[in-house]
Amino acid sequence: MILIVCSLIVIIRAYIMTMCEKVTIDATLKTFGARVRLRRKELGFSQEELAGISGLHRTYIGSLERGERNISLANVVRIANALEIDPSELVKGLRI
Repeated sequence: MILIVCSLIVIIRAYIMTMCEKVTIDATLKTFGARVRLRRKELGFSQEELAGISGLHRTYIGSLERGERNISLANVVRIANALEIDPSELVKGLRI
């Protein structure tokens, strides 16, 4: 009985930790996307224009700005170059 309860506690704890991590990751992706959108609008670019300059697809930019994508470092650099900023400006202070 004690073994079952302890196993259940371990499973519940792992689930809670996983859910907390997911919430943090989602918030981080949304913050990153909001930074991209803000800079894009500052430059007066449409999503399609940013996509063309960065060599990425327009729908990719849209999903990135909505926080639906966990993008690669290479794409962070492509987007930052297209937005005429240092990549560190897009990721500064983000935590997971």
